Amino acid sequence: MGLIGYVVPTRNRPERIHALLAALGSLPAHDAELVIADNASAEPVRAPRELANGLPVTVLRLARNRAAAARNDAVQALDDSRDWAVMLDDDSAPTDLGFIQALRHQPGDVAAVMADIHLPRAGEREHGGLPEVFIGCGVAIRREAFLATGGYDPAFGYYAEEYDLAAKLILAGARVTFDPAFRVDHQKATEGRDTDLILHRLVRNNGWVMQRYAPDHERAAEMHEIRTRYKRIAEKEWALPGYTRGLRELKRTTILQPRTPMPQHLWERFTGFAAAHAALCAAQDRAPFRTAALVRPGKNARIVARAIEASGAAVVNDPENAEALVIGTLSPGPMIDAALEFSADLRLIAPWSVAQRYAETGAFEPDGTIPLAQEPNPATA
Repeated sequence: MGLIGYVVPTRNRPERIHALLAALGSLPAHDAELVIADNASAEPVRAPRELANGLPVTVLRLARNRAAAARNDAVQALDDSRDWAVMLDDDSAPTDLGFIQALRHQPGDVAAVMADIHLPRAGEREHGGLPEVFIGCGVAIRREAFLATGGYDPAFGYYAEEYDLAAKLILAGARVTFDPAFRVDHQKATEGRDTDLILHRLVRNNGWVMQRYAPDHERAAEMHEIRTRYKRIAEKEWALPGYTRGLRELKRTTILQPRTPMPQHLWERFTGFAAAHAALCAAQDRAPFRTAALVRPGKNARIVARAIEASGAAVVNDPENAEALVIGTLSPGPMIDAALEFSADLRLIAPWSVAQRYAETGAFEPDGTIPLAQEPNPATA
């Protein structure tokens, strides 16, 4: 048997599954399998036993909706010879097979490889995640590591379950990395989205992650940041009732969360500070700067600002006169998009070595790789 197996959970979206099967079936023939976890859809998922390219298909009909945890059932169902579980959503698919060769050459301590996830309808990359926190619609995870950590926690449902799993992988001594040869297009279906439920789970689940893994001296500040961030989003999305319910549940269940605080060096990798600090110190070595302004601020902007200060520069609110412009997000997709947008400005610094390569080159090489040195290992840097 081969290297990979595709894992896809779905519920009540037959048209999405139909499009996914067409997309996977249009890829060149390759040794893989597809397991679809049907989360108790009203009408059972129907799929051929084999796609046009010979890819075998298995449909697991689950008795109840297990949300993201349905991936656990699908990974268990993969043939034991499969080394990597390629996680997709029912509206995402790889654009080619370049990622298979990339997976073959991953170092043994890499447990997950993030894809470069594009949103074709929006003309941008997927938001979310961090330099060592993947997004579930486009990531390959070593099957052995996934099973050893217990996979996705069923209590999360959807949202932030990837953060919990990434934290468990990092605590187990593994790394999460990114490979531009692994490109996924995410059609990002919006039908059936309940913004109240989404905000409920975002504030609750992110709070659980911080309660479980934040070091003692970081936990209170992180919990405050979560409450503030998602209240702001809830107000914008008219979803304050859902946010309020989620906050109440978080307060009620915080004490029940298993506490495994990360050592500081692992916490800095998990939050993206390690990646940002390494990138900014490298930038200081190339061309020293005393002041820096944030551009395109987003997820964990405060951590980017802290990394700027740790590199020896001051954060200023004057982009025109600042000696450096630093992308103000640690979410890989928006960071790469910003790196390409501002690549003509020689003052630009991306707070992650991968995105910095995009800023310096402006494009892929023909083989899909970025024409610079291999990404440094944050576990040993």
